[in-house]
Amino acid sequence: MARWRPGPLVGMIHPPENKERTASRPILRPALPDRVVIPLWQHTGSPCEPRVARGERVTVGQKIGEAVGPLSAPIHASISGKVTAVEPRPDPLGREVMAVAIEGDGEDELATTVEPRGTVDSLSPEEIRQAVHEAGIVGLGGAAFPTRTKLSPPPDRNIDTYILNGCECEPFLTGDHRLMLERPADALLGLRLLMKAVGVTGGYVAVESNKANALEALRPWADDAGIKLILLPTRYPQGSEKHLIKAVLNREIPSGGLPMDVGVLVSNVGTAVAVADAVYRGMPLLQRVVTVTGRPVREPANLLLRIGTTFGAAIEAAGGLGEPAARVVMGGPMTGVAQANTDVPVIKATTGILVLGRRESPPVVSTPCIRCGRCAQSCPMRLLPLQYDAQVRVGNYERTRELFVMDCIECGACAWACPARRPLVHAIRLAKGELRGRRVGR
Repeated sequence: MARWRPGPLVGMIHPPENKERTASRPILRPALPDRVVIPLWQHTGSPCEPRVARGERVTVGQKIGEAVGPLSAPIHASISGKVTAVEPRPDPLGREVMAVAIEGDGEDELATTVEPRGTVDSLSPEEIRQAVHEAGIVGLGGAAFPTRTKLSPPPDRNIDTYILNGCECEPFLTGDHRLMLERPADALLGLRLLMKAVGVTGGYVAVESNKANALEALRPWADDAGIKLILLPTRYPQGSEKHLIKAVLNREIPSGGLPMDVGVLVSNVGTAVAVADAVYRGMPLLQRVVTVTGRPVREPANLLLRIGTTFGAAIEAAGGLGEPAARVVMGGPMTGVAQANTDVPVIKATTGILVLGRRESPPVVSTPCIRCGRCAQSCPMRLLPLQYDAQVRVGNYERTRELFVMDCIECGACAWACPARRPLVHAIRLAKGELRGRRVGR
């Protein structure tokens, strides 16, 4: 009997979008923060080593964290001022990591190293890759994978297509939408740089139908560059790499595989804009657009925030709260990380700060699974979330491996669909963590 294998062919859900409060509002640039705390581990891979000491003065764009190992990205000062501490601090992912605290001087003085690197035509692929690395650019869709590593696939992979992901399918978040509307030329310029870095001529920008105006903003620049624009149906999780590649190119990534295994690379819109800034302006990744929203927030907005700004300061920049917060989440409601407090800093992976009131976030009470199958019907990877939950509860982690738990993309569609409110994503993360620990001999 043939072994059943998952594939990104079905599923998809339509949760309430809740984007209307910020989608039509231009990106705002709040006042400089008085102080920042910049974690030295903001990416997939190895943390950085500090390059500054307490008492030292730093300038904007100065490297304060050196990349260590092949999978890492340097960290830069986001404001000018005095280093007041280099010590472990909590980050929004629930870890304590080495961080650099800077007391601002209000001058916003640029480092002497911040200068243009060249153009698409003047730079070689390796020079583009090096500029991307030195700027500390990582994937800004939330995964924070070092972009230099993505641009250096093994030579046997034969990359022929680069897709720019403008779907932004997570509810509430609209930062990428606004970037496409306000900086379409830079988004396409960044894509052209990424394409040249890996030597491909096939480029696409994929946008969901609820952002059709962004597609129109991109069109003049795309036509000049020979880049194809694709309008996709609005559904979740359309922005997942596996589903995006399937929708755009009808290619399926094999179980345990990566986009490069089917000749494709995918980057987020924000990442492309950061690449353009790094090459044409010499500006490292030291700020990003963050959607600050939720019913309690008085003036929801997309804010261009310096890395290291506290969540509390970001919320105040959006008018503060009109009612008490029941929960604060980094990211969106489907894949975000709940926060214990708002003293944690904005990092490169912070796509949004979502504040939920008591009506939006009532206490969750899980009841026994009724085996209705809604989680399986909603799973875009054709997996069996109810089985993962059941096996984790009895400690049978090997069985979850046999059921392809490692192929789960943790989109949260199963938990959203579950009438019993089972903690399905939590069970899946526990299973993955245990299996990874066993693999490295923990």
